[in-house]
Amino acid sequence: MVTFDTILQVIPAISVSIAAIYYALTLRKAEKDRQTTIDTRQAQLFMQIREKWDIDMIRRRFEIMSWEWEDYHDFIEKYGPDTNPDAWSKLISMGQFFEGIGVLVKRGLIDPALVDDLLSGPIIQFWEKTEPFFVEMREVMKWPQAGEWLEYLYNQIKPIVEQQHPELKT
Repeated sequence: MVTFDTILQVIPAISVSIAAIYYALTLRKAEKDRQTTIDTRQAQLFMQIREKWDIDMIRRRFEIMSWEWEDYHDFIEKYGPDTNPDAWSKLISMGQFFEGIGVLVKRGLIDPALVDDLLSGPIIQFWEKTEPFFVEMREVMKWPQAGEWLEYLYNQIKPIVEQQHPELKT
């Protein structure tokens, strides 16, 4: 038979168990809310960046994609800051745009899959077009970090694209 003393001894144990369950559920909800906030902030940040991808940026990209050069010196002769400041500024602004995204991806502030969904084509095309220039620029100018975050971004995005679209593997 259950006595009043037994009930008084069980009640604190049940209370502690209920409190522990409530605390665990509260922690789980707080973590889910925190992750939702992080995801939302990433999306907002990326959309602010994406707004910079306007008609002028698209025109710059198409122009750069039409350029032809043999090597670094030929590039500088045709599109360098002294011979063609307009072309040079287009290259630098496009490169800096992608470099900025690369830094944000590296620091975990933007999910590479989100970048892939919205800008993978331009990133891949731009790097593949300009890679020979940047690689040679690193050697000629003794500037090993030239285009490093653009290259990093490319190396993060390219595998995602290839996984989603195996027919595009090169």
